[in-house]
Amino acid sequence: MAASDPRALRRTRQTTGSRSGPPDPIIQIFRALSLARPSPPCLAPACKSLASIMLAGLLLLHGCGGGGSEASSASSSSAAAASGTSSSSSGSSSSSGTGSSSGATATKTAPSAPTVKSVSADNAAIAVSFDAPASDGGDPIQRYQATCTAPSAAPVSAQGSASPIIVSGLSNGLSYTCSVSASNSIGASAAAVAPLVMPSLAAASLNLNLAALANYANPGLPRHYDADVLALDNQSAGNLITDAGATLGRVLFHDKKLSINDSIACASCHQQAKGFEDGRVLSPGFSGTAFTSAHAMRLGNARFFRPGTAFWDRRAATLEAQSTQPIQNAIEMGFDASNGGMAALISKMQGLSYYPDLFRLAFGDSNITEARMQKALTQYERSMISANSRWDTAYGAVYNAALGDKGLSLPLSGFSAQEERGRVLFLLGPPQGGVGCARCHVPPTFALAANSQSNGLDAGETRVFKSPSLKNVATSGAFMHDGRFTTLTQVVQHYSTGVQAGPALDNRLVDPATGQPRRLNLSANDIAALVAFMGTLSDPVLAADTRFSNPFK
Repeated sequence: MAASDPRALRRTRQTTGSRSGPPDPIIQIFRALSLARPSPPCLAPACKSLASIMLAGLLLLHGCGGGGSEASSASSSSAAAASGTSSSSSGSSSSSGTGSSSGATATKTAPSAPTVKSVSADNAAIAVSFDAPASDGGDPIQRYQATCTAPSAAPVSAQGSASPIIVSGLSNGLSYTCSVSASNSIGASAAAVAPLVMPSLAAASLNLNLAALANYANPGLPRHYDADVLALDNQSAGNLITDAGATLGRVLFHDKKLSINDSIACASCHQQAKGFEDGRVLSPGFSGTAFTSAHAMRLGNARFFRPGTAFWDRRAATLEAQSTQPIQNAIEMGFDASNGGMAALISKMQGLSYYPDLFRLAFGDSNITEARMQKALTQYERSMISANSRWDTAYGAVYNAALGDKGLSLPLSGFSAQEERGRVLFLLGPPQGGVGCARCHVPPTFALAANSQSNGLDAGETRVFKSPSLKNVATSGAFMHDGRFTTLTQVVQHYSTGVQAGPALDNRLVDPATGQPRRLNLSANDIAALVAFMGTLSDPVLAADTRFSNPFK
């Protein structure tokens, strides 16, 4: 390759340096190229490469017509192309370290929509909680806006810089749809819509969304809860379960203010985790020192006991008649005649902020009466259906309405050998190798048969007792009306060898050959098997169902 003449380059520098003002880079380049004396004539690719490199270098040093970085980028590309290399092969940009960019500036947009996490009602207000948008559109979010609308009411909005946003000035008792959007300098996002919610005075005290009530009226039941089971339903035509009625019942059931000193509620003795009974033999009343006369009964599947009488001794004709008696009991909740009875309780309830909205929702107006309380409490209690035990799952898989016993005699999958032995003993009669427990405790609800009589706890017994459903019986801490047994093993031993004669004794517990109480004389293994089978009747779904949990904040 021919070298450039140093003298020519010096003359070029002298010439350009004598001009006033900044040198013209294009003239400078062409003078340098024309004064170079290649020998032989510069036609080879190497010479062309040299010229291109010189051009690129001068453009980098001086810029071209104010083009700055764009000219720099173009000249680098030209030089790289002339030398047969890629402009990206060096792994760095020509503008690195200068803060300039060779790409187009990203277009800014409005942000994406926030994600609603929850809405909660209060007195005349709703709190909307949300997560920030996935994208801010390349521009910082300036504010969020929540808007709540209801039929026949003007929309109400509130703004904030973060979650949650409180929208106040709403009307209690109306169902609102709320939405939240995000805005930056470009514009607003799409609105994210939250579920319906109803502000009310009740909302200040209760964890309830009165605009989206829990489902009590139409529970999903497994197929083995068939027409024959539903025929046992003891609801009356005048008190069918509604979502609003059962919701009011839930509040009444858990409200300690229904006791004379605000110390206990129905739920204090009928605890969800224990199958809606008390783990203690007898339950303390409002004083904490006096105790009930009977063990608190489980409530699951109370809906399916015919004829529908209540209490251990069946003294209440209906569940409705039973429901408010503990409130008026001098030991239990204390609103007996000496303390003003139901009239005094209703006066107290009228001063509680949450009941007007709840009674209005359930019955159309805010009037509180004992009859309405009874309806609401029993709608709630009849909703406590147990259909999700291990036995239910296994039996549901083999249930067959076309079979005479609907598949009850069929072996069940997932049971241990001991549980399966207990199942045979419990469900089948003596001719099939069982002991016939199911003749009184009828599957699939395991509620007591309507024609059952006394179980022979004491000799000469004249009273006819009621047993609750055996669903969740294994979670109990005491058994029988007086809690005399503390284990299921003791219960089975009673039926094996301890039944006593008496005028009210159920004939299914009588030996037809002798007229005396039956003696099953079960082995220790068979007693343990029956206990194991009853353990399969525990229903963890009912025990954890939030529809039956404490609604108070």
